[in-house]
Amino acid sequence: MSIVHRLAVGWLVDHLSFINQCGYEICDSFAQPGGVTPNASATSTEDCHSISAFATTPSSSNGPSYCPGNAIETEGKRAKLRYVFREEFFDVSKPHIAAAPEEQLCQGCPEVSLTEIKANSSREEYQEGAKSDTGDSLATARKKRKRKCVFNQGELDALEYHSKVRKLIWEGTLDLVQEGLKSGFLHRMTAKLSCRKSDVPQHIVCGLAELCEMAKQFPAVNESDHQAVCVLEEETSSAEQDLLSSVVENSSNCAKRIVLMGQKYLVPPRSSFLLSDISCLQPLLNYKKKYDVIVIDPPWENKSVKRSNRYSYLSSWQIKQIPVPALAAPNCLVVTWVTNRQKHLRFVKDELYPHWSVKTLAEWHWVKITTAGEFVLPLDSLHKKPYEVLILGRVQGNVKEALRKSEGVLPIPEHQLIVSIPCSLHSHKPPLAAVLAEFIRPDVECLELFARNLQPGWTSWGNEVLKFQHIDYFTLLENEN
Repeated sequence: MSIVHRLAVGWLVDHLSFINQCGYEICDSFAQPGGVTPNASATSTEDCHSISAFATTPSSSNGPSYCPGNAIETEGKRAKLRYVFREEFFDVSKPHIAAAPEEQLCQGCPEVSLTEIKANSSREEYQEGAKSDTGDSLATARKKRKRKCVFNQGELDALEYHSKVRKLIWEGTLDLVQEGLKSGFLHRMTAKLSCRKSDVPQHIVCGLAELCEMAKQFPAVNESDHQAVCVLEEETSSAEQDLLSSVVENSSNCAKRIVLMGQKYLVPPRSSFLLSDISCLQPLLNYKKKYDVIVIDPPWENKSVKRSNRYSYLSSWQIKQIPVPALAAPNCLVVTWVTNRQKHLRFVKDELYPHWSVKTLAEWHWVKITTAGEFVLPLDSLHKKPYEVLILGRVQGNVKEALRKSEGVLPIPEHQLIVSIPCSLHSHKPPLAAVLAEFIRPDVECLELFARNLQPGWTSWGNEVLKFQHIDYFTLLENEN
């Protein structure tokens, strides 16, 4: 189960288990001659039935290709290939920055004033500055340390916010961690896995965002002739323009493999996606669906993103242009991931949600812990916190429709915690389907915007929507006949 424990304060979630419950089984695939070795790399197989686009680019696969002509059948049955996500990406056994002994989660939440938090943060910054000053002149080092110890207004706002939620986060996380330790899901002693993240080939950085830019060079599509949906079928091939100008849908109960620019991706059953940037959202609008749940993970602008150039970001004005009202069903539940910058938090509550006619209902926190049940970062660290914020709201509109859709479901609690071991891959957020289930009716339409992975039963959109579906993030577990 992806939900390990449910308490009044929130959930302890197993992100890895959720991914592997998505059903990454390739049905009616042919076995590779000689069979498949258990736990072999996912890229050791080829599939002649993969839906291929930009197929002239060499494939990332290292193994020999095979086709129906040389497939092995056992007792007249074709083999089934089952994939699981590589567990080493969730091997977070130690904190990124160790907390002082008295600040560790298991010691209980000490009563700390805002003044003390500021003092601790200043001391932390001074120590970090001193470490980085090696080789600098004494004058330069003093200037750096002096500058680091002065709080700007944004930092003061963040500290004030943190002082308000700190006790809720600490005590709630401790309750859930204790349950996880009792059940054995969390454990103090953690054996290190032999395979590390660094073992993943560099070609996983496969330029999906660049692919979206390339798609803009395709000839204009005639809306009257163009189908809004590209359905993935067995033993068929789709042109690259179809995969990049339509919502791609896997309506079967088995996973599918597709190829883009020679790179393979797994598409879970009963899922759909649109790979495009924000300037090409029309196919999603043409999909003619209204969504009861919309989860949004905007690429927020911040200094770190600007410096690293890790991904492109959107301004607040650009985020407001996302056509949520056109995509949302009456009483739609809207969930937005927000960084710990108070500027963004205020923007969502005071500008973005009112602009979309969404009423703010709750503020939840995702808390990141190690496999041993410690915060991945000191809770009172100044710049990086072991938690992120989710703002939940509902679209306002037809009162009768809202009452009908709220029948039989619980009201949204004002505050909840989602506690999990984070994926070490950047920005791979935990799934919300399981934790939201008790607050929505079954079989609703769900949409994720700015997604980087796919989920069964959901439509996902983004310019990197297939990022974590790359086959090299998975292991071919076994050959089932």
